[in-house]
Amino acid sequence: MTDTARRPNPALNQTSEQQMDSLRKREENKRDSIVFSSKFIRVTNERLLRDGTTLLPLDTTLTNFENYSPLFQPRKPKIGLGSLGLAQRDLLFDPEKRLGFDVGVHFLDAYMLTPQDIQYYAARVAYTNLQLYTGGTKEQVFKATLAQNVNPNLNIGFNFNLIGSRGFYNRQNVSDLNAAIFSWYQSPGKRYNLLTNFFFNNLKTPESGGILNDRVFIDGSFDKEREQVRLLNAKYQILNNGFYMKQMYYIGRIDSTVTTTGKSEVLPTQRITHNLMVNTQRYVFSRNGLDTYRVFPDFYFNSINSRDSLAMQDIRNDFGYSFYLRPKSGGLLKNELKLDLGLMHDLYNYKQFVNDSVLTAVGKINMQSQKQAATFQNITLKARLGYRFSDRLILDADLQQIAQGRNIGDFLYDFKLSLAGGRKAGKIVFGLYAQNNAPALIDQSWISNHFVFNNTFRNQKIINASFNYINDALELDMKAEYFMINDYLYFEAQPNGIDAKPAQLAAPINLLKVSVGKNLTWRRFHFDNFVVYQKTDYQNTLRTPEVYTYSNLYYGKKFFNAIDLVLGGSVRYNTPYVAPSYAVGIGKFYNGADVTYNSYPYVQLYAKGTLQRTNLFIMYDYANQGFQSNGFYTVNRYPMQDKILKFGVSWTFYN
Repeated sequence: MTDTARRPNPALNQTSEQQMDSLRKREENKRDSIVFSSKFIRVTNERLLRDGTTLLPLDTTLTNFENYSPLFQPRKPKIGLGSLGLAQRDLLFDPEKRLGFDVGVHFLDAYMLTPQDIQYYAARVAYTNLQLYTGGTKEQVFKATLAQNVNPNLNIGFNFNLIGSRGFYNRQNVSDLNAAIFSWYQSPGKRYNLLTNFFFNNLKTPESGGILNDRVFIDGSFDKEREQVRLLNAKYQILNNGFYMKQMYYIGRIDSTVTTTGKSEVLPTQRITHNLMVNTQRYVFSRNGLDTYRVFPDFYFNSINSRDSLAMQDIRNDFGYSFYLRPKSGGLLKNELKLDLGLMHDLYNYKQFVNDSVLTAVGKINMQSQKQAATFQNITLKARLGYRFSDRLILDADLQQIAQGRNIGDFLYDFKLSLAGGRKAGKIVFGLYAQNNAPALIDQSWISNHFVFNNTFRNQKIINASFNYINDALELDMKAEYFMINDYLYFEAQPNGIDAKPAQLAAPINLLKVSVGKNLTWRRFHFDNFVVYQKTDYQNTLRTPEVYTYSNLYYGKKFFNAIDLVLGGSVRYNTPYVAPSYAVGIGKFYNGADVTYNSYPYVQLYAKGTLQRTNLFIMYDYANQGFQSNGFYTVNRYPMQDKILKFGVSWTFYN
């Protein structure tokens, strides 16, 4: 056997210089220990890719972290049926800019995942984010995002969102599922970009018809989850699935810019684009049993069982050419002129079914019967014109017009002029848009077991003029808007009636909306405020409050250079207004009984913080219940949530 004790040691025969070289080589070859963080991740979305390739740093701050619910966003509040996942609509007047064919069923849109919501990543390391928000079994939200670069040019990822809540009252148990598989490919020369995603939505919500006890906040309730409701076996399900692909190819010279905030842009001088989307939607309402409490105005096909469904498919091809004229500035954009020309083709197909009693050779049986169907197309012409004189003067015009098809004549013309005078002087944005859109399908032609509509309405027309002042140095933003609405479409009923039906107002509506946001800071204390005032000459038709306010007072401090801690509380308030009613089976908020509920502040107390890669919060929601009021309503017959302790956590991994 070899005598290792007598084996010669080469290091003993080395000179001092040779030994130093050996130590240096060992140190240089030692594996580096890199701490991965958010700086290795960049994020973009379809909007940021509209004029080039724009990447932003990953947002890991605590800003608005506690306001995870789409129902309670500080600047876009909503009303609903009492719990997260149930039907909702905007509290303030905020019309959607749209044109073309629309089914008109939007009461669950706040929980929907669309291709425009998906974010794409440039990740030098694997990125994972897990979020959990819970108030026990009454409210549970889980979100997961995974993204990884397969190679330097291709990133793939996955989204998964789940709302599984039992709610506060009987029959509020919802199950909303969103998922998406997405990818972003950018060629080595940065001339070609390809976005793809498969998106999936399955939203299930029960329909209770409201609780029977209208004095639940006055007389009290022993067990609110056992309060009797008007419907025991009714539910709504919406499926929205599809495939989306967007291709962009840059021609000619390519410019690039990088800002001090980490924002980077790759800007083409010419670009051609192609979008393809195949979208399938399905709306299903089902009910079993007698309508004991007269929730529905009538039945047309079956008095016991209802199964109303509508299936719609949209195949969209969108082609575009963009031209950008700018000098070789080597950084800042100056004297840039841009022109976008596009053509979009939509091929629609829809079918509507009801559960009908059909006479056959063996007798009368219940089966799905098709009541209407149609196949048609729309061709939309699009143009965008913009001029930028550095960041001081920016002019944008966005023009869309349906030139051929079922909705010919629909248009949306949108203009913006931005004037900036530096950080201290702020920026002014003038806005003007005109919109002409056809009535939705549910307004014109709808056949279901409880609602049958056959109307001929005129196109709704909206003209909006706005003035917006933004000053980042003062943390101030103000906006004044004027709306003139002609041929306004809405849903109404007879006084104290339940026969919700579409209606059109012949007289024009004028509405003034003024919003002011101002943040105050003193040492480590922060006081954020947002106020909206809106006034219309048809307050009984547009049932929204005149005043809405949101204030958030909090204290922030960093401990040991590792822990960020924020303690605070927020208050929401809106003036009383005539509450809308809700039509079960079509998901429409309508002008029903003239009921006005008292309005009190809504208080949230919270503590949130950051520990390494984890954000956490604990919040006492509706903390003032029992002090000023025992509860509140936003929709007739549907009480809102009770006070509840909530917990939220967001884990982020970079490996």
